[in-house]
Amino acid sequence: MHAEDLRLPGVQADLVEELIATGTPVVLVVVSGRPYALGSLHGRLAGLVQSFFPGEEGGSAIAGVLSGRLCPGGKLPVQLPLRAGGQPSTYLQPPLGGIESAGITTVDSSPLYPFGYGASYTSFQLGDVQVSAEEIGTDGAVELIAVVTNTGERAGDEVVQVYLHDPVAGVARPVRQLIGFARVHLEPGGSADVTFDIHADRTAYTEATLDRIVEAGELQLLVGTSAADERARVTVRLTGATRVVGHDRRLDTPVRVEHHAAH
Repeated sequence: MHAEDLRLPGVQADLVEELIATGTPVVLVVVSGRPYALGSLHGRLAGLVQSFFPGEEGGSAIAGVLSGRLCPGGKLPVQLPLRAGGQPSTYLQPPLGGIESAGITTVDSSPLYPFGYGASYTSFQLGDVQVSAEEIGTDGAVELIAVVTNTGERAGDEVVQVYLHDPVAGVARPVRQLIGFARVHLEPGGSADVTFDIHADRTAYTEATLDRIVEAGELQLLVGTSAADERARVTVRLTGATRVVGHDRRLDTPVRVEHHAAH
């Protein structure tokens, strides 16, 4: 159903304001099919749970999160806007299309919560990011290895995310583009090596002639836990002739997770 803007529909925003005015801590649970602008409520709530039409078991899952029985590990598949007219709705904006364009627009386009964001009842550390090679051919592949550690007191899941940044290309490309991710379950104090097998095909883009190509040049791989939470950045250079790729190109990024032995 069409919506004129992304405010909470009807009198729901008024209801939330009345509840907050009582002074009682309020946890807002939004069950919806679209992301709503919640920037005016941010910082005044005891908690916020976003649930996109969770299905038959949704009530039990939400109750588990609210009660603490479950440790949430979900990540946002879309951005939650800060304002009712907030744009862009996607994290795939070009350099002048998002928060990087400070001074270009008078409207803050940064989201309330970015793509890939998700809170948890435990905490994680992401570090020791390495690549197997600093230079590969335009038909080659590289392994990226990251170590993730549960630094909290509860078992939980973290989703390690790898984004591609192409500084120079024949057409404007997104500032960052998700090319791989891995959900890792860790006990308190546990850690694991997460290895991404990234083929050069994953860097392909459609140029002005409408050919999809892999071209030589310097690329950057960004590792983090959301599109806005960059924990590490490594550089890989592609060398060799430009390749035109088709439907048989590599479309996935295989992942290998190796848990460290407990001490």
